Amino acid sequence: MLSIGLFIASLVVTTLTVFARLPFYDWWIRACDFPRLQIAAIALLILLLSPLAAPPLLWPTVILSAAVLGWQTYRILPYTRLWPKQVKDAQDGFEERCVSLLVANVLTPNRNAEGLTRQILQHKPDVVLTLESDQWWGDALDSALGEDYPYAVRIPLDNLYGMHLYSRLKLEDTDVSWLIQKDIPSVHTWLRLANGSRVRLHALHPRPPAPSESDESLWRDAELLLVGKGIHRDGDPTLVAGDLNDVAWSRTTRMFCRVSGMLDPRRGRGMFSTFHANYRLMRWPLDHIFVSEEFTLRNMSRLEAFGSDHFPILATFCFRPSRADEHENPEADEEDWEQAEDAIEEARSRDQDG
Repeated sequence: MLSIGLFIASLVVTTLTVFARLPFYDWWIRACDFPRLQIAAIALLILLLSPLAAPPLLWPTVILSAAVLGWQTYRILPYTRLWPKQVKDAQDGFEERCVSLLVANVLTPNRNAEGLTRQILQHKPDVVLTLESDQWWGDALDSALGEDYPYAVRIPLDNLYGMHLYSRLKLEDTDVSWLIQKDIPSVHTWLRLANGSRVRLHALHPRPPAPSESDESLWRDAELLLVGKGIHRDGDPTLVAGDLNDVAWSRTTRMFCRVSGMLDPRRGRGMFSTFHANYRLMRWPLDHIFVSEEFTLRNMSRLEAFGSDHFPILATFCFRPSRADEHENPEADEEDWEQAEDAIEEARSRDQDG
């Protein structure tokens, strides 16, 4: 019975691993991108227990679980300290060139605003981005942050896609867009750094592929890739921040980085998993800050839980164009560009209520 159980378990983790590689938008397929660490842990456990299995199932169990462990480790390893850092460390000084960002999905029904604003006032980031913030959250944030953050973009919504952006740095040429779906906003603005430099900021929160939200990841993928194409086209120093409802190692996020040329500060530093705050064994890196090659990283940390299902994430970047050549930008090939264009066109041509 143990032999059969281990063999069936190895088939399950193998199936989940294969599904994640399929180029389909179905939510249940794209969901297989998420638990790579958990799948790897289960595969390792199966491999450790496999000596207890008896022939003829012993070697099939060993081979399948070892293959799964190897592939999942290959995908996870770049988001550990065992991998070279993709975004280089910032040098001391150059404070006037640096910008700190805090990203927090507040969870609309959560009303512990003090738990978040206390951390904002403690760390004093230059820019604060909240997701899922409705009018109640907007009022609470205005009351706590208004004096210290003179620049703001407020999009209070009750559909779980409200967004508030607060900044100590001047916001210029700000645009609120509804890129792919008419109920999903995004903010696109310029930040004026203390030294006078201007850098681009895109704040995103696309709809996730989940039964309660959307049967497909098409809408999320198309929004990310549309923004990625614009970043590549414009070539501006850029930051992208938000709850992207996708893990750092997924096929979509990796394609976004190749299409846009953006860098992931997690690579070589750790996962900084921000969701789910209440379940330690089921956590993934869903909240992101990507940067172009002109930026180096001073620090990055996951902050304390405050009642939301997401942890806030905080990072400080320094704008150092002179160090851009130190980075190796991911690059899209012809297939990536074709897939990105196909996803954007399909999303725009279909019912955008998802």
